[in-house]
Amino acid sequence: MNSPPPSKPWRTDFFLLSAIWGSSFLAIRLGAHEFGALPTAGVRTAIASLVLLPMLLWRGLGPELARHWKMVFFVGLLNSGIPFACLAFALLSISTGLSSILNATAPLFGAVVAWVWLKDRPHGLRILGLLIGFVGVALLAWDKASFKPDASGMATGWAVLACLVACLCYGLSASFTKRYLSGMPTLVTATGSQLGATLGLALPTIWLWPAHNPGPTAWLALLWVGVLCTGVAYVLYFRLIETVGPSRSLSVTFVVPVFAVIYGTIFLSEAVTPWMLFCGAIIVCGTALSAGLLKLKR
Repeated sequence: MNSPPPSKPWRTDFFLLSAIWGSSFLAIRLGAHEFGALPTAGVRTAIASLVLLPMLLWRGLGPELARHWKMVFFVGLLNSGIPFACLAFALLSISTGLSSILNATAPLFGAVVAWVWLKDRPHGLRILGLLIGFVGVALLAWDKASFKPDASGMATGWAVLACLVACLCYGLSASFTKRYLSGMPTLVTATGSQLGATLGLALPTIWLWPAHNPGPTAWLALLWVGVLCTGVAYVLYFRLIETVGPSRSLSVTFVVPVFAVIYGTIFLSEAVTPWMLFCGAIIVCGTALSAGLLKLKR
């Protein structure tokens, strides 16, 4: 049975969320070059916690978080702490466009983890989608990944691998949440995950804090990614799920790289090659098939 059309316009939330999450790659890149990878991730989650915690307390959900804090904090490390650090590390040496395209593979990893862990086996076109998506990743990585240090001493291969590790963590956390945290209010999971990630990243952030205090551009970038791209974006995303359901909300993943490429081209003069666009199209099509969002008509 088809669900009835949403009673409120959802397209504004959809494209606004895509534009906000697309800008996160630009902001993280600007912040990471002055803060470093781990402090960037730590400051980001700390700012997001400060945004989300008052919302949680205002809605009276503090006791719910207190009852399940161990599980929720662990999800925070898996869903925010490790991925945010990996992404910040990757953006030290690869472009925002490339990182955002690789980040679009998160649903692929989610499907594989759910298959292995939850026995949620995909069938037919979804299996084909997984194969197509990972072929796209392999082609893109083969062209862009090199483990030889470049002139700046960085190797893009480690950056590509870090992006894929982040996506694997997203997949693991999704299955963990489904298995152990089903039915929990989304604001509790969102806030608790940021608090858990902040605590997990606190010592590395302090230990690796840059010797020279970052400039105003880097601070503004992390304020942007913490307040808007993490705190406000969570609210938009959960509202989108309530309005149109999780499947349609998931398709925001495919639009985010478009905005990320546009921002990187305009503000950082990043080059976008035809091969990147070709591989990105393969990844997006494969991911859409594997998630059941794209179906072939007979």
